[in-house]
Amino acid sequence: MRETTVAKAKGILKNFLIEPFVAHTQEEEFYICIYATREGDHVLFHHEGGVDVGDVDAKAQRLLVGVDDKLSEDSVKEQLFMHVPEDKKEVLVSFVVGLFNLYEDLYFTYLEINPLVVNQNGVFVLDMAAKIDATADYICKAKWGDVEFPPPFGREAYPEEAYIADLDAKSGASLKLTILNPLGRIWTMVAGGGASVVYSDTICDLGGVDELANYGEYSGAPSEQQTYDYAKTILSLMTREKHHEGKVLIIGGSIANFTNVAATFKGIVRAIKDYQGPLKENGVTIFVRRGGPNYQEGLRVMGEVGKTTGIPIYVFGTETHMTAIVGMALGHQPIPNQPPVAAHTANFLLNSSTNSATPASTRTASFSEPRAANDATLAKKPKAGIPAAASHYPWLWPVKEEFTGDCYVKATMLFSRNTKAIMWGMQTRAVQGMLDFDYVCSRDEPSVAAIVYPFTGDHKQKFYWGHKEILIPVYKNMADAMKKHPEVDVLISFASLRSAFDSTMETMQYSQIHTIAIIAEGIPEAQTRKLIKRADENGITIIGPATVGGIKPGCFKIGNTGGMLDNILASNLYRPGSVAYVSRSGGMSNELNNIVSHATDGVYEGVAIGGDRYPGSTFMDHVLRYQDTPGVKMIVMLGEIGGTEEYKICQGIKEGRITKPVVCWCIGTCATMFSSEVQFGHAGACANQAFETAVAKNQALRDAGAFVPKSFDELGDVIRTVYDELVANGTIVPAQEVPPPTVPMDYSWARELGLIRKPASFMTSICDERGQELIYAGMPITEVFKEEMGLGGVLGLLWFQRRLPRYACQFIEMCLMVTADHGPAVSGAHNTIVCARAGKDLISSLTSGLLTIGDRFGGALDAAAKQFSKAFDSGMLPMEFVNKMKKDGKLIMGIGHRVKSINNPDMRVQILKDFVKGHFPATPMLDYALDVEKITTSKKPNLILNVDGFIGVAFVDLLRMCGGFTRDEADEFVEIGALNGIFVLGRSMGFIGHYLDQKRLKQGLYRHPWDDISYVLPEHMSM
Repeated sequence: MRETTVAKAKGILKNFLIEPFVAHTQEEEFYICIYATREGDHVLFHHEGGVDVGDVDAKAQRLLVGVDDKLSEDSVKEQLFMHVPEDKKEVLVSFVVGLFNLYEDLYFTYLEINPLVVNQNGVFVLDMAAKIDATADYICKAKWGDVEFPPPFGREAYPEEAYIADLDAKSGASLKLTILNPLGRIWTMVAGGGASVVYSDTICDLGGVDELANYGEYSGAPSEQQTYDYAKTILSLMTREKHHEGKVLIIGGSIANFTNVAATFKGIVRAIKDYQGPLKENGVTIFVRRGGPNYQEGLRVMGEVGKTTGIPIYVFGTETHMTAIVGMALGHQPIPNQPPVAAHTANFLLNSSTNSATPASTRTASFSEPRAANDATLAKKPKAGIPAAASHYPWLWPVKEEFTGDCYVKATMLFSRNTKAIMWGMQTRAVQGMLDFDYVCSRDEPSVAAIVYPFTGDHKQKFYWGHKEILIPVYKNMADAMKKHPEVDVLISFASLRSAFDSTMETMQYSQIHTIAIIAEGIPEAQTRKLIKRADENGITIIGPATVGGIKPGCFKIGNTGGMLDNILASNLYRPGSVAYVSRSGGMSNELNNIVSHATDGVYEGVAIGGDRYPGSTFMDHVLRYQDTPGVKMIVMLGEIGGTEEYKICQGIKEGRITKPVVCWCIGTCATMFSSEVQFGHAGACANQAFETAVAKNQALRDAGAFVPKSFDELGDVIRTVYDELVANGTIVPAQEVPPPTVPMDYSWARELGLIRKPASFMTSICDERGQELIYAGMPITEVFKEEMGLGGVLGLLWFQRRLPRYACQFIEMCLMVTADHGPAVSGAHNTIVCARAGKDLISSLTSGLLTIGDRFGGALDAAAKQFSKAFDSGMLPMEFVNKMKKDGKLIMGIGHRVKSINNPDMRVQILKDFVKGHFPATPMLDYALDVEKITTSKKPNLILNVDGFIGVAFVDLLRMCGGFTRDEADEFVEIGALNGIFVLGRSMGFIGHYLDQKRLKQGLYRHPWDDISYVLPEHMSM
């Protein structure tokens, strides 16, 4: 097979479709295409099809089917079939309507047939290209079957990509990996969908496109184990082939909103330790930049692993620009001396002011630090006209009425200091974060009025408001919450991707709701468009899906937006500034908080509209709100590759609707440099046309008059330049800073940071369920099954904290088998049966039977082991032991049986004796007991060593002679009652069997017969 070039991509054609030949004429060929947009589905039809169809966008007839509308046969005939021959219209109409219904039913987003042949023999699809919405898999799985999503032409599919995709599918977090060049020297491990694109952009901007080995991201608070699995995959890939210049690994990310950075870094550190040899052999240098909850501890452990392994690792926090490490890694800028990192997040949580009173609620802002003017190139002045790319596609261009609000009326101000919200979902951490934000902003009341959680009954949940505890009501259904809290006008939905659509549609029935934030990622696009349509009809603003939310400093924040209090305070988000921003990415919105707070007097409002292809509200929606908000003096927009919404900003600036300074940057500029298509972290971050690329949009914004930097690296500098100009001309008058009130730290977080210590209420040394895998006494559960340890091996781990020899495990299992049951007449089984017949449940009946176990029934294992051990260890002869026990008036535990005797031996004992004698290394205690048995049976034949006694003494031999325990340890297990556990565990199986047997036989209430009871009078009365 030879390599083929298609556009810029080179690869080998491996898949071919072989179809029957359909004889037809050119006049019988047609073209049809259906594709989805925000407004609905466009149907393009042209009466000429085939390879020479030409520019169908310009030539084809077009019909828009609105969201939730149906395609009618009349509209197809009237608007699409003007040039179709009459004899073919009927069959074509039927086909097109049926095709559209199929397109909707199977959640297609694009479907093109060229040519579609219609002749006397029927309708034939000769060539078709289609895209389906992968997020609809849970809806369409049965209809789709097993669908493989192959890599684009020019890029091979790697098993490591499939492995990460499988991890992603099994996780609530997001894990993505695309291998671009396995021989490249620049590898990335970036947290966040937006941040991952920014890092790729910067690498390509600095000339590293040919050496960029991978694209990927991890986000959504993956566990330590998930991060370890992700990191080891990348480290394995990058250490397979050496590079003459060595390799670099960039572990980057924006400032996390809720991910515990230290926890994720611990997974990466484990992987680095495992691969330290190959990393050093390949000359790998690692650069780290991260911020967010507990990031200081994460940076510390990352720095420590560099020192202990000898791998060069450079770590930086929020004091360093997000992408500065890229320039360092590629040698474009020097690596600075690393400043000392704060020990923990708590450095920011309690301010240094001694005044704990709540400050006045007046607007305050911080002064920007003075900085020398930079040489950033400002945007050009507005030009007349519209961008050429957009003018070529007029259906993408908004009409002017959209700007004037003639179509619908939505609130300019979404949030205020009095905004009240309902939280859908039991997200206690997010609620507490909102309440802490409210408190530090000096709000009078909490912003969360209630929680809706359908999986429990109505109750109240405890939270903290500053220093005191408060109760927030939790409702099972939405109607009750709305009725009892009419002041609520915001809903924050943490519903899953499967339930978000239904719960949001239900919410929009209530006229009191003006704003809805949908956090879930992966809602099918068709459902999102229906949500948007309903919201527009009802005048509701939707933020999301696939978002962290938004924040209005001093007023309100959505869920986890803005991160923890350390970042709230560090970025001055507790009081309003003068800059409003809108972003797609949630993680990048927090980075914008940091950038804006360093370059200006702070954020007035910020919204992350979400990374899906159809966000509920658009850039233009929020930019127009900011334009009409007096407190906003300048606007920042962080767009990205994919879609056309940024062109509306261009038009708004040119038409004079937007007059405030707008600083813009669209991420994803690297996409035009790749030879094959790359799907970035956000679902909407993919350019289907040239004008959807980040490069084209950045140029259009620059031409329209927005302030556009040369790269993301310069974004902060351009923001500062524009801000300084506004301060200089008096548009912005920075206000004096006022410290916020102190907020106590949660105990759990203080413990996470190592600030406090507290004795644990429980200690355990046998099992650990906290990690990715259950661990029994240090052994992962997968290893337990891999080694085929069996029930005896598991019992050895959990009871004795040892991996016992194979014969010991078999002996334990044999003991459980022989003690499982001894008929219904014994007291334990009898009690269980009586309880079962009284209608009691399994647990009650089992407990009733177990409570009879003691020295007289079944509990002789421990007592026998103790008595025989004491006699043996003291040097008594068997006859001396028997005589002493008789003299003391004590029974010898484990000796004697009601039925069995020396002449009618207990086969259970014989089976165990044969095994023990054949497998145990030595049996001194058993031999001693058997000598005692000879003496006792000589007096009475039923005074045999019974099964309890045998197991007791044999277990002493096992513990003492297997080599796994010291003498003291062996004696301790006997002393604390471990041996009786064998009988309890074994007999429980029999008791459960008796319970199930009685239930199966449907036995009624038991009443003991009179003739089996001796009724006697009290002794004094009988006389």
